[in-house]
Amino acid sequence: MKINKQLLQINRNFIICFIASASLSAVAAQLLADYENYQNTTITIIIGYIVYFGLFSSLFYMDNKKRYKTMESKLIKKELIKLISSFGVGEIIYLGIRWPSLYYFLEIGIEPYLASIISEVISTTCYMASVTVFLRKTKTF
Repeated sequence: MKINKQLLQINRNFIICFIASASLSAVAAQLLADYENYQNTTITIIIGYIVYFGLFSSLFYMDNKKRYKTMESKLIKKELIKLISSFGVGEIIYLGIRWPSLYYFLEIGIEPYLASIISEVISTTCYMASVTVFLRKTKTF
């Protein structure tokens, strides 16, 4: 099996962003422990998204800056559409797992920071797998 440098970079970025997002989400969940579980869940996920996408955007830009400078604009547009659609499907899967699982873990009485970390691990694993599969299927990289 051929190793794809771009997929490795994206997965490396996923892991870096996951660690930062999971850490700050766990802190947020614990700080919001006195709120209703649905509020804690929603705010924690929003904070995680802000951290994740802020960091991921920066890492993706740094990794691909030189590559996109040498590509034709038509090819860049085509690739970005494939990336956005793959990430979009992954986000639907992520959110479809993350919100209910975090809410459930809070409801059954798991400590908020631990509930957030467990939920983040499960949903991010599914997210990474789905995005990687879609990027391969669409032959983006």
